[in-house]
Amino acid sequence: MKSNPYLTGNFGPVTEEVTAFDLQVTGHIPAELNGRYLRNGPNPITADPETYNWLVGDGMVHGVRLQGGQAEWYRNRWVKSPGSFPPNTNVIGLNGQTFALVEAGAPPVELGFELDTIGTSDFGGTLSHGYTAHPKVDPVSGELHAASYIWSLPNVIEYTVTGPNGNVIRREEIPVPGSPMVHDISITESYAVFYDLPVVFNLEEAMAGIGLPYAWSNDYGARVGVLPRQGTGTDQLRWFEVNPCYVFHAVNAHDAAGANGQQLIVLDVIRYDRVFDQNRLGPDECIPYLWRWTLDLQSGRVTEEQLSDQPIEFPRVDERLVGKKHRYGWATSVYSDSQDSGASGVFDGASIACYDFQTDSLTRHEMGPGRFAGEAVFVPASDTAGERDGYLMSMVYDTGTDRSDLVILDAQDLLAEPLATIHLPQRVPFGFHGNWVAG
Repeated sequence: MKSNPYLTGNFGPVTEEVTAFDLQVTGHIPAELNGRYLRNGPNPITADPETYNWLVGDGMVHGVRLQGGQAEWYRNRWVKSPGSFPPNTNVIGLNGQTFALVEAGAPPVELGFELDTIGTSDFGGTLSHGYTAHPKVDPVSGELHAASYIWSLPNVIEYTVTGPNGNVIRREEIPVPGSPMVHDISITESYAVFYDLPVVFNLEEAMAGIGLPYAWSNDYGARVGVLPRQGTGTDQLRWFEVNPCYVFHAVNAHDAAGANGQQLIVLDVIRYDRVFDQNRLGPDECIPYLWRWTLDLQSGRVTEEQLSDQPIEFPRVDERLVGKKHRYGWATSVYSDSQDSGASGVFDGASIACYDFQTDSLTRHEMGPGRFAGEAVFVPASDTAGERDGYLMSMVYDTGTDRSDLVILDAQDLLAEPLATIHLPQRVPFGFHGNWVAG
């Protein structure tokens, strides 16, 4: 039987739901960190190695509760959902509730404080279809901006804005020529930005039972759409063509002015030359790099520039600067040829990196021999702290112990030793996204 790299090593699932209290800590947890660190990812109950794609495994949320300088508990729970696309990609807090998220038309799933599944949610009857894995929170209004898609509703990206109370307050249908996979959205203070890129629904592969029925298309084209945040209808929607590529994750976006006063939109993205072309099991055909796309709203031109030759993924910024000009971005380093993590594939995080957009420099925190990090979430030290004044939190897998830790770094000094390493009772499989939910 064919082996599948996304079912082996630390990509492979864990088989038990675990609850542990009073976790062992090396170092000291900052006292101001009171809340839950939550992380979602695929953890298939059963999977066919011939067809299993990393993006479609059953969802499992892992959580660590921090309070008063102590690590009170760790829990991991499967997300129970009847949908064909299980909510395995992100987990957020909204209006005092917790939601596990995925894209492709599946609804959010509400979880309890201790991560047990409550049930699917339509945001109080205001969400018409499914949702996205990557809503962007406006740091001023608290609104969630989302670009959603569903294979059974072709030629449409559904743009929704959800208020801080958890109800959808705006919905627009963005017309597109096919059924693209839309993994992310960007917002600026003035615009919402949509990624219409050449990974599209493939009926033949869906009928053949391929785990992910989306594939690269040489014919589809690549473009980004721009819609005024306060505009109504799509008559104000504009499209800008880019070179064929795929973007899972945008770092951030902001409005800017050109040298001649022209209005610009700056998009910092993690760009792949292509994905899901020859390999349908995971996004590991090309190495992802940091790029900047600058859209000139007067001329309609796009300037595309690679900013770094260091491969990185899972980018994050200070959430207080979403849609605004940022200086720093954090990400996980990735290496396509690393085997030390116990699996092949591109997502082997040997270090956590900080890219300084002002100085065009990249600093790394090396995880150490046999240790591999996931996405790093930035948490400011206080509401008024500076952009880099805070903490980075990441799940780190240790091949020596075959267990994972929640590691807390000083975001201002990545070269320093971790502030705290919280030792978990089991390993946390490589997964996708999470968030710090205060309170």
